[in-house]
Amino acid sequence: MAIIKRATVCFTFRIMLLLLFCVSLSCLPFYPSAKRNDRPIIGVLAQEVYSPKPNQTAYIAASYVKFLESAGARVVPVMINQTLEEYKTLFNSINGILYPGGGVSIISSGYQRAAKIFYELAIEANKRGDYFPVWGTCLGFEQLAVLTSGKTVLSSTNTSGVSLPLDFTNETKDSRMFKGFPAELMEDLANEPLTENSHKWSLAVLTLNTNEELKKFYKVLSTNTDGKTEFVSTMEAYDYPIYGSQWHPEKNAFEWGRPYIPHSPSAVKTTFYMAEFFVNEARKNFHRFESEDEESKALIYNYNPVYSGPKSAFEQIYFF
Repeated sequence: MAIIKRATVCFTFRIMLLLLFCVSLSCLPFYPSAKRNDRPIIGVLAQEVYSPKPNQTAYIAASYVKFLESAGARVVPVMINQTLEEYKTLFNSINGILYPGGGVSIISSGYQRAAKIFYELAIEANKRGDYFPVWGTCLGFEQLAVLTSGKTVLSSTNTSGVSLPLDFTNETKDSRMFKGFPAELMEDLANEPLTENSHKWSLAVLTLNTNEELKKFYKVLSTNTDGKTEFVSTMEAYDYPIYGSQWHPEKNAFEWGRPYIPHSPSAVKTTFYMAEFFVNEARKNFHRFESEDEESKALIYNYNPVYSGPKSAFEQIYFF
């Protein structure tokens, strides 16, 4: 009888220990097995103002900021004409970078110099396992093509101020970029003019296919044509988180000054799915500022966007 009682006590004691252990586990913070940065900060590259004024020598269109913020990122402006050390410090503080559209030189400008530095830092970082995404839109797309090839590889096209459907390639189904898009939206993108184009230069498909650096680096996800030249409209790098869209995903939801910008429900969904994809890429990076104070000083919240009026291509602009 005593043996049975001792066994019962031991069993009860073990149950209590197990319960205490489970309770203690429930009090611990939960960390998912796949780490994720839910406070991503993305740099947006500034560029020279065409007609500079005092305190207005560079700018960023506010639509790019809203584009990233809509998917849960914060934004830091990447100023032009900084030192290499300043760019390296900023690179190690942010979780990705976006090269926006615009009208400056991609051969010789403050925009080009900064883009080249961050591109090279991103390549080096990704090679050593430090996941750092890069996105180029329109001019940024063209800048990526030149940086990767090391050559002037663009062709003149009649594609300024037109919305087009995307001609998806067979590579799209295995792409990282479009993997999370609903089938219905992909169908709309293929059949409706949902992508706004504002460029006079393009990367011809023929050029990419005959340029070894470009062909081995980028997977072509979609093409378009101006009736004469077939050009690459969306691409992603095979081995790096580097992405380019010759069209403007940010405009559909945030720019209203041009009649050819699409604003249909599918067009606006395209804005947010593209933003969500790139911000999720930035969540895979764990760079951070040295202090909260440094982070606060760097954020674009320190600047006020200016309403630029009906004559501008942008609703609002940040000037620096």
